[in-house]
Parts: sequence; C-alpha cells; structure tokens
Amino acid sequence: PCGLVSPGSTVRSITKDLQHSLDLASATSGDKVVTAQVSGCRRPMLSTGPVSSALDEILASVMIKNLDTGEEIPLIQAEEKLPTGINPLTLHIMRRTKEYITNDAAQSDDDDKAQAPLSDTDGGKLKQKTVQLKKFLGKSVKRAKHLAEEYGEKAVNKVKSVRDEVFHNDQDDPSSSDDEGMPYTRPVKFKAAHSFKGPFDFDQIKVVQDLSGEHMGAVWTMKFSHCGRLLATAGQDNVVRIWVLKNAFDYFNNMRIKYNTEGRVSPSPSQESLCSSKSDTDGGMSGVPEDPDSEDKNLPFRQVPFCKYKGHTADLLDLSWSKNYFLLSSSMDKTVRLWHISRRECLCCFQHIDFVTAIAFHPRDDRYFLSGSLDGKLRLWNIPDKKVALWNEVDGQTRLITAANFCQNGKYAVIGTYDGRCIFYDTERLKYHTQIHVRSTRGRNRVGRKITGIEPLPGENKILVTSNDSRIRLYDLRDLSLSMKYKGYVNSSSQIKASFSHDYSFIVSGSEDKYVYIWSTYHDLSKFTSVRRDRNDFWEGIKAHNAVVTSAIFAPHPSLIVPQEAGAEKTDHTEVLLSADFTGAIKVFINVKKV
Repeated sequence: PCGLVSPGSTVRSITKDLQHSLDLASATSGDKVVTAQVSGCRRPMLSTGPVSSALDEILASVMIKNLDTGEEIPLIQAEEKLPTGINPLTLHIMRRTKEYITNDAAQSDDDDKAQAPLSDTDGGKLKQKTVQLKKFLGKSVKRAKHLAEEYGEKAVNKVKSVRDEVFHNDQDDPSSSDDEGMPYTRPVKFKAAHSFKGPFDFDQIKVVQDLSGEHMGAVWTMKFSHCGRLLATAGQDNVVRIWVLKNAFDYFNNMRIKYNTEGRVSPSPSQESLCSSKSDTDGGMSGVPEDPDSEDKNLPFRQVPFCKYKGHTADLLDLSWSKNYFLLSSSMDKTVRLWHISRRECLCCFQHIDFVTAIAFHPRDDRYFLSGSLDGKLRLWNIPDKKVALWNEVDGQTRLITAANFCQNGKYAVIGTYDGRCIFYDTERLKYHTQIHVRSTRGRNRVGRKITGIEPLPGENKILVTSNDSRIRLYDLRDLSLSMKYKGYVNSSSQIKASFSHDYSFIVSGSEDKYVYIWSTYHDLSKFTSVRRDRNDFWEGIKAHNAVVTSAIFAPHPSLIVPQEAGAEKTDHTEVLLSADFTGAIKVFINVKKV
C-alpha cells in the first residue's frame, strides 16, 4: 500500500536557520533527467480512443455533473457550455473528475444570504417559492442595471471614438494619451464597487508599456525575480521568456558574457554554449544588446525578451525563482525544468507521473523545491542529489493537487486541492500537520472548489487562498480562522491566483471578466456600521485587456522602475503592476499617488 511518509532514508534537517544556496556546480552535476521514483499506483487516465470518431463516441457517452444544478449531461455538451477562455488544465480536470461548473456560480451569493431549507410541508414549499421569486426579481434588477451600464458604456465609447477620429488617436495604441507631458502613458478604464465611494488608490493608474506580440497564446503565469529586475512569463506556447529592466540589462548581460569568457563548458556537450548563440529567436541569448533608437527610453522593460527557454512540450503552469537567479518551470508535459539566467540550456529535467501544477523553491534553502502534481503526490526534491528527498500523498476521493507553496518561512509546505482543501505538512519530514476546508458555510459555495493559488503573508502568520468560487480568503494560521474574504472578481474555472503588493498593502487578481481587481488588504471599515468586519467588497477594477486576465502581479521593488527623484514631490505610495491575458498580451502599469 501507498505509504504516507517518504522511503526510509531521511534527509538532514532542511529548516535550520543556516542559509544554504544552490550553485551551478551542484545544479549541473549528476543526472540531467531525474525520475520521480516513489511507490504508489498511478491514477487511471480517461481513455480518449485512437481516432477522432472514438473520441466523439466517448465524449457523447461520458456523463458530466454540473456542480451548481446537479444536472448530468454528456461531456461533449458540457465542453460546449464552457467559457471560451478556459484553460487546458481545467478541461483536463473536468474530464478526469466528470464534474464542471458554469460561470453563473461565480456571481452567486454565498453565506451572506442563507438559502431556504428544503421541506415537504406547504410552509416550506411556500418559503422556497418566495426565495425563488426574490432571486428572480433580484436577477431581473441586476440584468436591467447591466443593460443600462452596457448601453451607457456604448454611448460613451461612441463619443470617444468620434473624439479619437477627430484627433487621430488610435484607441489600441498604448502611446495615445491625453497627457501631453507623458506621451508614452495612457489612462485606463477604471471602475469600483458600487458601495465603495472612495477615496480611491488606483483611479489614476496608467499603462506605460505593452509587451504583447511575443507570446503565442495565453500567458498562464508571471513571476518576478527576488531582486525585482527580471520578469519570467510562460504559458500556452511552451516557451519561458525572461524580461529585464533596461537599467539592469548591462548587469545581466555582463553576467553571461563573464560566464563565456571564463571558458566554462556547458553541462551537456551536445548543447551549444552561450557565445555560439545567434539570436533570441532560437531559444538562445544574444550577447549583443538590441536597443533600437526608435524605442522609447522611458519604457521600464526592454521591448524584446532577455532570453527564451525552450524545452517543454506542453503548456507551462507555474514558475519559481531562487534568490541567485535559478528558475524552475512546471508544465502539462509532466516535467519541471531548471534554468539559470547565465545559461542557455536546461540544467536539469525532473520527470513526474502527471501534470505538475505548482512549484516553489524552499525560501531558506533553495537546494530544495516543492512540486505538486495531479497524481496526488507532494514531492520535496533535492536538486544537488537529483532525487526526491521526501514525499507525501493526499488522501480523499479526489486527490488532485492544484496549488502549492511554503509558509512561515519554510516551516510548513501547504498544498491546495481540487476539492477545496488547504493541507499543511511539516517541511522537516513532510508529515501531515493540519488542513483548512476552503468554503462558505451556506449557499452555493458551501462545496469546496478548486484551489488555484496560495500566497503567504510574511510576519503575520497568514496565507491568501484563491479558489474557483470567485472568492479570495485570508486565513490566520494561528487558529486557522478566516480573517477576511475578498469578493468582486470572477474566477469560476480559470487557474487565476491572487497575490500581494510589495508592502502587502494591496491584493491583486486577474479575472474572467477582462478586468484586473485590487483590494486593500485591510480596508478601513470603521465608518461603516452595518458591514461585516471579515468581508471586503471594496474593490477597484482596471480594464486594459479584451480577453480573460489570466495573471496579474505587483512588482516587488517599484522604486527600481519608478525611482524617487531628489527634490521631487513626496508620494503616498507608488505601485508597478503587470497583467497578462488569454491572447498573450502583457501590460505594464504605473500608479503614483500624491500625498
């Protein structure tokens, strides 16, 4: 039988206060391809048949349950009902679990409004009818409001299009703006929660750069390096792209040139060295800066990627940086690949049994990393030893791991599951510690939905959990209580995850309704008498995309991008925000709020 703890060979404590670090020598020594050799049975995959006719037959015969209504319909019909912006991981999980969720659930109320209990009595039936009538009327009012807003918006857009035609402004051109002094910026469409009357923090945010045109297909994940000077993006086209701030280009370019001039050999003789690389287009790194004179000097990032990493054969799902510029990428090709910013080739490939949905370097010892997979196993890998150091397995009927991270500075590993659980393991031995059922107490969201993201809040013993019930929750790890629930955005089927700003003052998330949503981590509720203290519906939204916003993150060190000039006006806060969408578009925003 499958054991809960790893094989007998134990590793020395990896949570000691000593800071250990991965180096190129240990990263490239030993096997270049590592297999996850752990006991246990593989989960059966849904057979799809050898030819398309057999596939259609299966799609028609397999019944899928709608988690909202309980209705069962053929898989082929369910796939037609899904939103156009659905990601392949969601589609795969739907086929595996034979369950799906419609977009309506994302907008539903949770435990803020109690549902009428089911009863066979006439009184119970009457109560049910009354609740249904109220819901119907509520939906009618919402629909009317939506139509009014839509037609109002169309009228405004018509006026704007006439204005743009008169002034020859291109609506999609990021350089068009009403600000004469800053021609490279433009305002974005801003909205806020109906009950939120301000003051707003992001109503003056502007798009300052568009990095679109590189990614072919959706961007599923974006991660900044710890130093804040490098940005990794990846998704549907199987390629990892690294973007560099213009003011840091020389530093990283010199790093890779130094690697070449020192005459070090590549870890794999079959791979070309950096100095033989001709261009970025073939996955290599060009040693010659390409910064055309026509490019606006005010743009924070170089318009072309610093490098591209090719090797994965399916969609990339997650990325993780170490403090010394190693990068991990996980994929639906069932592998995790290790890269370094100074190297062209993949340093090591860690093979899994199923899709690898989440990865994270250990925060205090980056010789180790955590991986979560759809095979239900959580693994702690030792990179220098090229093996699985510790592993554990999720229990329960649905054992799909869909999110993973470390919390409390590496003391615990925490995973999120398809059925809405956050499970904590002691990192020392990867033994089960405790778990949280992420769900509402009543209403449609009383059933746990897929966890899509887990982010620690350092210093406060809290974690931020994103899930497919269109809710983001902040939990206190001291007693596992819910500190705050954030609402407003739409995340019913995507792998969207929320994250914090550099000083943890704000939370940001993409959304299926094409907006970027921002909340204050701790909104001032003192002026409200009837508002629950553990609910935050006071969001601000910005729209700069025409597709599902699949990822949105804050820059960890905005001062590197917007330096504070001597003698300049003091600012309350400056934020740099990036968002990416289903079409591969990436936008860079800057928000400066004056005191």
